[in-house]
Amino acid sequence: MEFKHKSVLLEETVSSLNIKPDGIYVDGTLGGGGHSLEICKQLSEKGRLIGIDQDDAAIAAATERLKEHKEKVTIIRSNYCNMKQCLEEIGIQKVDGIILDLGVSSYQLDTAERGFTYRENAPLDMRMDRRQALTAKDIVNEYSEMEIFRIIRDYGEDRFAKNIAKHIVRAREEKIIETTDELTEIIKQAIPAKVRKTGGHPSKRTFQAIRIELNKELEVLENSLDEMIDLLNEDGHLSIITFHSLEDRIVKSNFRKNENPCICPSEFPVCVCGKKSKGRVVTRKPILPSQEELIENSRSKSAKLRVFMRGSEERG
Repeated sequence: MEFKHKSVLLEETVSSLNIKPDGIYVDGTLGGGGHSLEICKQLSEKGRLIGIDQDDAAIAAATERLKEHKEKVTIIRSNYCNMKQCLEEIGIQKVDGIILDLGVSSYQLDTAERGFTYRENAPLDMRMDRRQALTAKDIVNEYSEMEIFRIIRDYGEDRFAKNIAKHIVRAREEKIIETTDELTEIIKQAIPAKVRKTGGHPSKRTFQAIRIELNKELEVLENSLDEMIDLLNEDGHLSIITFHSLEDRIVKSNFRKNENPCICPSEFPVCVCGKKSKGRVVTRKPILPSQEELIENSRSKSAKLRVFMRGSEERG
């Protein structure tokens, strides 16, 4: 299947980088290469783009899509949490801009056998990096009821998390839960019929929660932000597209902390903690998709773009 992924907030994200033609840019979630292609178009022969993705199908698709610009493109199969190390290995210490387009790609959702979607029957997989051993099936069949409840409550923000966890554990005592359809059926039983009629697909939140847990999406994001800001040159931009409230909260609070890290009590006349600002938040409010984009691409519905600009400590 062709790797199709309509890049969300494409123009807004690329223009937020304020691209310098000779600059070095990193796309930490390369996907099908949509954002990267637009960046490459604005780079001179001296400019460079480094694309990072852990999905082998994305790597293949982006390599093909960016082949006209291959002299300035380096593609690395890894998780963006290893960005600093990946860049050091190719002799790069600092960059002028970084983008992340978080969540699951259209291709991953549309390739049924990857097990990301509840809309088609497939083995419970959901691995973004297929070199990883642990799958969604392992989580569903081996995590304790309490762990499953916690994941669905925290990552899926589902008010029926307790009941869903109970139903999953009861069902797996009868037989191993192996497919997306089996899991969807179990979730349906755990949610009251009148809620199912009005509340969107009953599996959406649980599938999201299992995917986030399996791929450690929130930990990876939380643990990478400071390092990415440190990788930026003066006036470099970090632009991040999130797709749900948990990711957005992490990005928003991290950007705020890097803009104003001072921990001195408010009554202190001057700062004595010594923590210096690393720059400023460009987006006081997140940038949202236009009405036109929402009509064209339903998956852009929950997208939010936040941007941080690196600045000198003196100016901070």
